[in-house]
Amino acid sequence: MQLNTIQPAPGAKKAKRRVGRGIGSGLGKTCGRGHKGQSSRAGGYHKVGFEGGQMPLQRRLPKRGFVSLTRGDTAQVMLYALEKLDAPKIDLLVLKQAGLVPSRALHAKIVLSGGIAKAITVEGLGVTKGARAAIEAAGGSIVAAGE
Repeated sequence: MQLNTIQPAPGAKKAKRRVGRGIGSGLGKTCGRGHKGQSSRAGGYHKVGFEGGQMPLQRRLPKRGFVSLTRGDTAQVMLYALEKLDAPKIDLLVLKQAGLVPSRALHAKIVLSGGIAKAITVEGLGVTKGARAAIEAAGGSIVAAGE
């Protein structure tokens, strides 16, 4: 292969549409724009989202959108990270002091990742099914927030 023999694949290059070049081209006279009206004129088209004067969808929806306002309040903690903590009883305050969750977090959830060998007591935290099984298998227990 030489540089002077390289060419695009067949069908990759398409000829530009040449409008207004006679009746034989199929796009003569009105150039495929039809007769009269806003869309037939140069520069004559409505903006994106315009609905003919009706209140547009993007203005009908509330401004806060679809983003959860409490999205950043819950932090995830991996199960293997609890192995390194010295405290036998683990709650949100212990996790914040250890630097495992940010200080602005209002809730935390323990997720099964890795394993745990020592028995711990988890208090007032969310726990996934897999993490719950791993903690209980190691001899630990999970206490709900109100108990």
